[in-house]
Amino acid sequence: MQKQTISTKPIRSLEDALDQCQILGMRVSRQRRFILELLWQANEHLSAREIYDRLNHQGKDIGHTSVYQNLEALSSQGIIECIERCDGRLYGNISDSHSHVNCIDTNQILDVHVELPEELIRKIEEETGVRITDYSINFIGYRNPQEE
Repeated sequence: MQKQTISTKPIRSLEDALDQCQILGMRVSRQRRFILELLWQANEHLSAREIYDRLNHQGKDIGHTSVYQNLEALSSQGIIECIERCDGRLYGNISDSHSHVNCIDTNQILDVHVELPEELIRKIEEETGVRITDYSINFIGYRNPQEE
């Protein structure tokens, strides 16, 4: 999913996310606040269905349509992260640039901060002719190693 608006300030907390909504002129409705609070509390990537189920389990009155519409609005503005997967979209709180570890056996996506050595970045720039300004890496593996 493409971000329509790119925030210049990193979103590192729930308060940052709420502030960014207001800066962008987005109304911070009760439902939108519920979703943002849940994503920052959960600190994991969740499907829209999981978000809906968890909010309703907490006694928050919110409908399916409202969850989907708010997730679309928040992710299109870069306030939350949306990860496209073959089995659907997952949403998570967003901070600065980060990478992901995709765990095959648990189906989790874990956020990690990886800093590549400067000499490796320069080598990639030289090979491609592209000036690297940011990067993210997707690691794939198993939590429980497979016996071979």
